[in-house]
Amino acid sequence: MKVCSMKLRNPTMLASGILGSTGASLKRVAERGAGAVVTKSIGMEPREGHKNPSVVELENGLLNSIGLANPGYKAFEEEIPVAKKGNVPVIASVFGSSAGEFAEVAKAMESYGCDAVELNLSCPNVEKAGAFFGKDAELSYAVVKAVKKAVGIPVIAKLTANVGDIVEIAKACEEAGCDAITAINTLRAMKIDIRAAKPILSTKFGGLSGTAIKPVAVRCVYEIASECSVDVIGCGGVMTGEDAVEFLMAGAKAVQIGTGVHFRGISIFDKVAKEIEEFMLKNGYGSVEELIGAALG
Repeated sequence: MKVCSMKLRNPTMLASGILGSTGASLKRVAERGAGAVVTKSIGMEPREGHKNPSVVELENGLLNSIGLANPGYKAFEEEIPVAKKGNVPVIASVFGSSAGEFAEVAKAMESYGCDAVELNLSCPNVEKAGAFFGKDAELSYAVVKAVKKAVGIPVIAKLTANVGDIVEIAKACEEAGCDAITAINTLRAMKIDIRAAKPILSTKFGGLSGTAIKPVAVRCVYEIASECSVDVIGCGGVMTGEDAVEFLMAGAKAVQIGTGVHFRGISIFDKVAKEIEEFMLKNGYGSVEELIGAALG
């Protein structure tokens, strides 16, 4: 099967932020069944991220405020050749504080051998104080346009559902030339320690991932697939093959798994792929392509 010209052996992908900080970890995920892998979000300069506590495990997901900790794109050059030994597409997640920074990092990651870039549009824009790329159609358009001009590999826009109309943002990215859209990133949330009477995370608020956000993610995929012609990648709460099938039927061509690795282990990719096959056999589907968009109408 193919997603924006990349050939995948199955519709599962490692989501950015989980086990993607080294080439060795990406290679290991590929060897355990993932159809493609996405790096941790990489930016211009090294970032330490936020102080602890930065992750809280919930009964239905994770709440994190890691803060885009990364070594900077120049230090990541040696990791990509190692990741490529996994023999699946390697997608670089990139971020920046301006369209120019996104383009510079994306261009570098292409030169290192990445097969595509995924734009983490959930970060703030320093040139427009108080604005976040993924919440502004004009800013999202500008980033995609700049990156498409800088690279020749597929460009994927990862969108946030923390907006009034995600389809508006998706259409802006499509108009700018993106090859695919990943929906969705984490949802803004918090947890309070009622005994200490204060927020648990050091930053007070964080990003919620896992099964808690799956219904929102499926809705976003459905809306985007209904209104846009670019490939859609579902992300948010995939734990089982049936979760993946739900995203595929909503119009996704592949699904990303992140928090599921925490709860089911690194073998989740192989398990989900097999569970998709089992569902297809039991329900008379001859190929994954028959599942894609089956619920659209």
